[in-house]
Amino acid sequence: MQDAVLSLLAARKGHFLLESGHHGDLWLDLELLCLRPRLVEPAARELARRLSALGVDAVCGPLVEGAFVGLMVAAEMDVDFTYSVRFAQPAEDGLFPVGYGIPDAFERGLRNKRVAIVSDVVNAGSAMRGTFAALAACGAAPVAVGALVVLGTAAARFASSRNLVLESIAALPNSLWTPAECPLCVSGAMLENVGGFPG
Repeated sequence: MQDAVLSLLAARKGHFLLESGHHGDLWLDLELLCLRPRLVEPAARELARRLSALGVDAVCGPLVEGAFVGLMVAAEMDVDFTYSVRFAQPAEDGLFPVGYGIPDAFERGLRNKRVAIVSDVVNAGSAMRGTFAALAACGAAPVAVGALVVLGTAAARFASSRNLVLESIAALPNSLWTPAECPLCVSGAMLENVGGFPG
């Protein structure tokens, strides 16, 4: 199934500024992932199967693209669905300059619920981290992170540090650097700020 999921993602190599503020050499065009939902459904079904053993009461997906996968997983598990919304949150060191919040209408219903954070791709984990913080702030109990694809090791480190189960259909190695440590900057490679969300 890993190959099937990866075939749905258009990848580019280069020098990219990610949502997390990190630099990377891989960009996945996620906007088109759910253009044909039927192609994503088998992977969402498998992710739901893996998460169903955890007694999850609800699924929360970060808007924009991650929420579409989250909705499919919630439907397959027959549990509540909610989403988190991105907002600017300036950071002194430039890393993780966005946060995520839970819309007011959902907050009370999430209190004391076991929630799986589900996204399309997790890289540095900006959306995952922000959604985790937002769920914890409204009294929910995040228990897992699920993604179609996990890039690199940041997601595993975060999940382990928060006692979250991490499930993914596919995993790929990946390079991430802080701006100060980026070898692509040192080599003079032009930085692309593509305006999307991976990161």
